[in-house]
Amino acid sequence: MDGPGIPMGFGMALAQNPDAMDVFSGLSPEQREQVLKKTHRIRSRAEMRSYVDSLVGMDPSQLS
Repeated sequence: MDGPGIPMGFGMALAQNPDAMDVFSGLSPEQREQVLKKTHRIRSRAEMRSYVDSLVGMDPSQLS
C-alpha cells in the first residue's frame, strides 16, 4: 500500500485496519486524493491511526 503518493505512516495505518483499507480502495481517485491531502496535516502516529479508523464510518460523498 506504500505506492507512489501514499505516505508511509498512512499506508502502515491502513495495513493495520483492513476495513479502512477496503473503504480507501473503493474510493474514486479524486476522493483518495482528498483523503491523502488530509494526511499531510497529521503529526502523530495516534492521530494517523484515529484518522484511518474514521474512514470506516465515512460518507464518501462528502469528499468530492
